[in-house]
Amino acid sequence: MPFGFLKKLQARPVAPVLEREHVVAGRTLPLRIVENDRARRLTLRIDSGGRGLRITVPPGLARGEVDRFLHRHQGWLEQRLAKVPDRPQVRPGIKIPVRGVPHMIVHEPGKRGTVTVSHDDAGPTLVVHGDRLHLPRRIADFLKREAKRDIEQLVAKHAAAAGRKAKAIRFRDTSSRWGSCTSDGTLSFSWRIMMAPAPVINYLVAHEVAHLREMNHGPKFWKLCEELCPDTERCKAWLKRNGGALQAIMFE
Repeated sequence: MPFGFLKKLQARPVAPVLEREHVVAGRTLPLRIVENDRARRLTLRIDSGGRGLRITVPPGLARGEVDRFLHRHQGWLEQRLAKVPDRPQVRPGIKIPVRGVPHMIVHEPGKRGTVTVSHDDAGPTLVVHGDRLHLPRRIADFLKREAKRDIEQLVAKHAAAAGRKAKAIRFRDTSSRWGSCTSDGTLSFSWRIMMAPAPVINYLVAHEVAHLREMNHGPKFWKLCEELCPDTERCKAWLKRNGGALQAIMFE
């Protein structure tokens, strides 16, 4: 059955049409097939950290065409995924960055299930209390709280400078983008950005706030972004170079 019938049911220009799995070099990855009214050909994308695949297709394309497209690009997928960083599992004894500073994870089960930051001769640590089973989730929750605190303050600062106001601020664990801004002024951020250095966090917020005035990536947008964050180019390059490793960290 072609995908075209879904266009009648979706008012948005980009609409998810199918979700399934695809096996590449022994790895089973989630695959999203997205129909786009403006697409003229099939395009294939690997999500940050190798966490999934996305194919954009023109309206009305038969499903068999997607399968043949994947088969033709199987070798390309294997080569690209071989370069994706390993996906370390959050666990005691490893370090994860908080605002760009590596923190050793230490598990102390004897107390209530909280996360505290401490410093000793070995450097900063994340001390996680409670059941070991819940340690990854507790660290993720800790990063979400830190993101909410820092990013809400940065949004207020940059929005005031841009002469705009955000309608709402949301936090998610997105694999395809670090942030977004809707036409009604809702800003969304990946809480994983709290693992990046503070200047990069500031850049991401400035980038999304700039979209409150310029819903594009044209010259006026980048001029405003530079005004809000003079370090835009260096921080943008850092996120492009290192973002995949942050996305690869597993909190499940």
